[in-house]
Amino acid sequence: MATPVLDKEDAAGKPEPGFADSPYITVTFRVRRFNPEVAADATWEDFQVEIDPKERVLDALHKIKWELDGTLTFRRSCAHGICGSDAMRINGKNRLACKTLIKDINPEKPITVEAIKGLTVLKDLVVDMEPFFQAYRDVMPFLITKDTNEPTRERFQTAEDRERFDDTTKCILCAACTTSCPVFWNDGQYFGPAAIVNAHRFIFDSRDEAGEQRLEILNDRDGVWRCRTTFNCTDACPRGIEVTKAIAEVKRALITRRY
Repeated sequence: MATPVLDKEDAAGKPEPGFADSPYITVTFRVRRFNPEVAADATWEDFQVEIDPKERVLDALHKIKWELDGTLTFRRSCAHGICGSDAMRINGKNRLACKTLIKDINPEKPITVEAIKGLTVLKDLVVDMEPFFQAYRDVMPFLITKDTNEPTRERFQTAEDRERFDDTTKCILCAACTTSCPVFWNDGQYFGPAAIVNAHRFIFDSRDEAGEQRLEILNDRDGVWRCRTTFNCTDACPRGIEVTKAIAEVKRALITRRY
C-alpha cells in the first residue's frame, strides 16, 4: 500500500508555501529600553516581528525575548488578565499586554511599548512597585472587627450589602489606574487611585468596623482630596472598575461620615 502524501500540509500541520495565504504580518514594535548598567538614559529600539495580528502584545514580547533579544526585561505571570503583572504603556495608554490584541492597536504603524509612568524604572519595562504596594498596605486592606476572638460562625451579609462594594473587589493591583494619574506622576506621596479603591472595598463592607480609621488615613493631604477627577484611572482599568466613582464615594463618606 502506498504511503499517504501530505500534498497541502506538512507533517506539523502547517500549510506549505503557495497553498494558503499566511495569517502572519510584519509588525514593528518600538520598545523603550533602559539598563542602568549600560547607560543613564533610556533609548527606543525597534523590533520587526512576524506575528498573527490576532495574538496579543504579550505574545510579541515573548517572541522578541525568545528569538531576537534575550535581554528584553518585563514582568508577566498568568497571561490571562488576572495577576496584573504585565501592565505597561502601549501606544501611550496603560494596558495589560496579555489582554491587548495586536489587531486592535493599528499594527500598520509602529506599536510603542514602554514602562508605566510615575514609578522608578529598574530595567526596560520593569518598575519599582514598592511605593505602590506601600500605599496599598497603608489603607489596611483587610477585614477588621472589634471582636478579637475567632468567630464561631461565618459573618453573614445580605446580597444588597455585598453589592455595595462589589465593583471595587475586582482590583488586581496592576497599577494601571494609579500610574495613569497626572497627580501621581507629579506627587510621589499621593496614595493613588488603587489604594483608594481598596480602601473603598472595606469602608463600605458591612462586616468591617474600621471605616473611620481608613477615612482618617485618606483625609490626609496626600489622600483622597488630591484627586482631580480626570477619569484617567477609570479609562485605564483593565477590569472595568468605576474608579472615579469609588473615589467620589469615599469623598462623600468623609464629608457626611455615612458609609
